[in-house]
Amino acid sequence: MRSLALFLLTVSLSLAADFRTGQAARLVIGQPTFTAQEPAGSQQVVGAASGLAYANDLLVVADSNRVGAGPINNRVLIYRNLSTMLPAPTASLDYTQRCPVCVGSASVVLGQTDFTKIDVGLSETGMRLPTAVATDGTVLAVADTDNNRVLIWRSIPTTNGAPADLVLGQPNLTSNAAPRPPTASSLRGPQGVWIQNGKLFVADTQNHRVLIWNAIPSSNGQPADTVLGQPNFTTFVEVDLTKADLNVKPETLLNPVSVTSDGVRLYVTDLGHNRVVIWNSIPASNQAPADIAIGQPDMTSAIFNNVRALCTPNGEDANGNDTYPPLCGATLSFPRYALSDGQRLFIADGGNDRVLVYNSVPISSGQSADTVLGQFTAEFNSASDSADPLRRSSSDSLRTPMSLAWDGTNLFVTDPFNRRIMVFTLAEPVIPYAGVRNAAGLKVYAVGGITFSGTLQENDEITITVKDKEYKYKLIKEDSFANIVNRLVEAINAGDGDPNVHATPNIVFNAIILTARTEGSAGNGIIYSTKLSDNAKVTATTAGAQLAGGQDAAKIAPGTLVSILGERLAAEAVVAPGDADNLPLSLGGVEVYFDGIRAPLLYVSPTQVNAQIPWEVLDRTSLNAYVRTVWPDGRVTATNPVAVPIIRQNPGIFTYGGDIDPRPAVMQHFSSNATGTVQIAGTAKAGDVATVVIEDREYKYTVKTDDTTANIRDGLIAEINADPKVEAFAAGVYTWIRLRARIPGVEGNGIKFSAKTTDNSAVILTPTNEALCCANIAGSLVTDQNPALPGETIIVFATGLGLITPDDARQALHTGQKYSGPVLNEPEEFVSSLAGGKTANVLFAGVRPGMVGVYEVHLELNTDIPTNPRTQLTIAQDLFVSNIITFPVFNPKPAQ
Repeated sequence: MRSLALFLLTVSLSLAADFRTGQAARLVIGQPTFTAQEPAGSQQVVGAASGLAYANDLLVVADSNRVGAGPINNRVLIYRNLSTMLPAPTASLDYTQRCPVCVGSASVVLGQTDFTKIDVGLSETGMRLPTAVATDGTVLAVADTDNNRVLIWRSIPTTNGAPADLVLGQPNLTSNAAPRPPTASSLRGPQGVWIQNGKLFVADTQNHRVLIWNAIPSSNGQPADTVLGQPNFTTFVEVDLTKADLNVKPETLLNPVSVTSDGVRLYVTDLGHNRVVIWNSIPASNQAPADIAIGQPDMTSAIFNNVRALCTPNGEDANGNDTYPPLCGATLSFPRYALSDGQRLFIADGGNDRVLVYNSVPISSGQSADTVLGQFTAEFNSASDSADPLRRSSSDSLRTPMSLAWDGTNLFVTDPFNRRIMVFTLAEPVIPYAGVRNAAGLKVYAVGGITFSGTLQENDEITITVKDKEYKYKLIKEDSFANIVNRLVEAINAGDGDPNVHATPNIVFNAIILTARTEGSAGNGIIYSTKLSDNAKVTATTAGAQLAGGQDAAKIAPGTLVSILGERLAAEAVVAPGDADNLPLSLGGVEVYFDGIRAPLLYVSPTQVNAQIPWEVLDRTSLNAYVRTVWPDGRVTATNPVAVPIIRQNPGIFTYGGDIDPRPAVMQHFSSNATGTVQIAGTAKAGDVATVVIEDREYKYTVKTDDTTANIRDGLIAEINADPKVEAFAAGVYTWIRLRARIPGVEGNGIKFSAKTTDNSAVILTPTNEALCCANIAGSLVTDQNPALPGETIIVFATGLGLITPDDARQALHTGQKYSGPVLNEPEEFVSSLAGGKTANVLFAGVRPGMVGVYEVHLELNTDIPTNPRTQLTIAQDLFVSNIITFPVFNPKPAQ
């Protein structure tokens, strides 16, 4: 059996590497992080680059564009020995720079004398808006677009500002005319060049044609041999496209912006017709018709995102007519580049901010892509300026990709509006989109609830409606609320269950909890309601008109403990040693990288890896993440990278396992002694007197000049600590006083206390309850057998609350190390809480000493919170709310 298991493991690990829709780039060239957009060009930083070419371990970049992105650097960069700059997909990386996967330093610059200049030029060494480059490893061609020419170097330049050897489109290297009508020797705004098998191809964009030279030209202004898109070399084309006829045919072109070949076929990106046209063999005659159109259903259509002809309907409107998504895997919107290695086809779909990947070259018009890069689905564009700002410059997004290059493993994509070159790499697709999540709240579902009360009367009927589905129950003789709850839950969950919600009974509270089946904010829109039969005496009260509380657990704060979900991540489950001061960077053969920074590990298994996000990544809004695994047989694999959106804070509360949210919390009783709280607010005004009364004993503090509320707190604490029954201490870093009975156990419960100030005082003292209460066993778990009490202080544990203050506490935060800083610390962003629908006072929230990435939150429950074995609780920071957790509460007072 062991040999069979090893065989199956080997088979599973031998799956072919591929691209996955929504995957992140593995590397980035031209910026110090994935989300940096440094504008000043240098040897390491690119501007709004557009053109790309790769051959013989050489990458060439045209660092300008014609789509309005900036800066325009009017130069071409050459990266020699590229493979030495790019770490291998399975390499083990060292943390020697802030982003070890942000790579690349140009070897040579053309068009400028050094890497800092961006001057416009018209000479053998100058350029004006170069947008495309091509090389076969020996010859270099550059489309110098705004000079209406193509420059050619017969050998790859090795010095900055090296002069071109000859020019096409112009009679000499100092002219830039674009005559009308055109000729076989003229060019107007060329934006595409390609070298293949000794031939030169140029996309003569503004003349709406492609020119072919059957051999690499050897003299200035040499005429082309073949023209595509026009019947001859001198046909005049209307310059003003608003006046031009849309003459869409297999043999016509409108603003072609790229031309490439795989040695057999020819690919032209026909921008104005929203298509990529393919010739199944290299054309040898003028205006030879293309064979296939990608992005259109046929050779005579030119609609951008032609969804009605190419996409599957996604529903019907009110009149029964089919509706369609805004785009799909078969549509194009102003495509910019097409590239094939003879097996795959890649298309830079600029208007849709994505790259389409075809696993085999299409054989008919209108075929759909197999994979989408730059978007997490083929049906939507989430990277536009008006969309989620976290995706505008993320590790998995693109904005108007312009050009592509391919080395057999890595796909290079220019991303001009983000001033970078993204490098997407083939890998085993084992981590799904959004596969990195807050480890305490892997999925944050929207919830709602229905509570039943009133008098039970036979034949009364209750109807619950979830969206458009109804669930009915008619009361029987001598019925019970428990039976009503159970029967309706059974109806909602029957068979495959309601498509939108799962129902859970809360018998003690006579209630049903509804949990969205779809995680995150998508579940917040699920509408539900109740209806009763006429004259019914039973009541059914909803917690709202729709489910609420769904959040995105895949948005992560620095320092958060995360779970990476996937398949084939590790050979077996291994847990990090609990007594180590530093978490291991390798565990069970597994390493995890965030932007190339190796992360500390808590746990690894075949389907889940728990790690800590480095604190050092606060300066960016997106990371990439991937898992590297060394297997028992010595093989090394690396998963596809996925993006991790980074925000300042997004809390998650640790719970016990379970299949359905909300889940029971890992919760502790705070104190073995009875406790209480006095809040101090307002301002400190000299002469005011603040008083705390313990039973009949008063403890006063007179406010002095330059006092603060913290001085008042500390002064009162000093006075109260002389009391024989009660001691006082600060509530974390807040200006509140915590009171605690000196005698442990229930004997300390019931000690009365109050607070007061002098008339017209500017300082405000507010007791949160009337007497000390709720002594338990400090650190013991809150369970059904040992529930929380109203007014009690309980502790929950969380991660993802972000950076902390004061400075000495923040400086004590080290990735992977147990926190050893001040006990009194607090998150930068205020923490609030709701428990049982009522405010719970947050007495303390901070990183727990002796733990990595774990915060403890002390919550004082409202004194009126009712009995409920599944009381719901959340914590929140700003707009970010944690997963909903449950815990048992017992209120000894009878319900009012």
